[in-house]
Amino acid sequence: MKNVVFVIGIVWFSSALAQTAKAPWQSKFSPEQIVALEAKEDTLALLAYGIVNDSFPDLRFAATRTFIPALVEALKTPNSFHYPFERLQSVSIQYPRDSSFRIFTWQLYVDTAEYHYYGAIQMNTPDLKLFPLRDRTESIPGDVEQATLTPDQWFGSLYYNIREAEHNKEKYYVLFGYDAYSFFRKRKVMDVLSFREGKPVFGAPVFVHQQKNKTTLTYNRRVLTYAAEATVRLNFDETLGIIIYDNLIEMPGLHGEGNNHFPDGSYQGYKLEKGLWQHIDNVFTQTQDVAPRPYPVLDNRNKDILGRNN
Repeated sequence: MKNVVFVIGIVWFSSALAQTAKAPWQSKFSPEQIVALEAKEDTLALLAYGIVNDSFPDLRFAATRTFIPALVEALKTPNSFHYPFERLQSVSIQYPRDSSFRIFTWQLYVDTAEYHYYGAIQMNTPDLKLFPLRDRTESIPGDVEQATLTPDQWFGSLYYNIREAEHNKEKYYVLFGYDAYSFFRKRKVMDVLSFREGKPVFGAPVFVHQQKNKTTLTYNRRVLTYAAEATVRLNFDETLGIIIYDNLIEMPGLHGEGNNHFPDGSYQGYKLEKGLWQHIDNVFTQTQDVAPRPYPVLDNRNKDILGRNN
């Protein structure tokens, strides 16, 4: 009987402890602020769902127009940087390791050949310091891989990772993003974010290619355009300690769209050296004399090709 009472007491204590335990971010807010933020988050979550999933374009646009001021209003809450907005499943919220800021990005599907991107950078300050991002991808002049852009000229994409680096004692961030682009072609984007006099700047010459003629070519960002049916990798690999991406080759498209780009099974990459990302032409150089097979076609037993005993 004593054992039963003891077990019941442990269960009750564990349950009470779980109810009183708070997530670290909750200490930044009063109970009333948490209730208000949760209510605002519920509204934002419904709008975000409508932006992505509503079947009518006009309603997707309307949800977007309503979502933006509603998000700003929620972020006006003091210390809102620490509120996680975990229920915004269709909005990407990315943080660098130093947590000096976070980036909200989301995608608006217009039609099968057009997508718009929206975003904002929130700085880690008690009072709201917010930089809206305006997608101007199609109007960027010149070579987009060499352009330096402001938040009003943003190369729009949905960010899925951030990596920090430092060059000449100045910190910058590599942003990895996805752009649905068009019906036949998709894009992966690797951009660079830095802050000059406290304001965001996109693009910096940190991706370095050493040419065979010993000249050096640098890029402010990298953009991979590939066939919509292909799967293309572009990300930092924690195991290898490098950025790795699919090598793309040009081939006739599969649906009459003209030439398109497809991965050929090899990989290129970038390795961070002295604050700059040095290009690697071929990440995996190992070769085998015989193509690998997951299982032997025939084993050493006396069987024919159909598996029957000889």
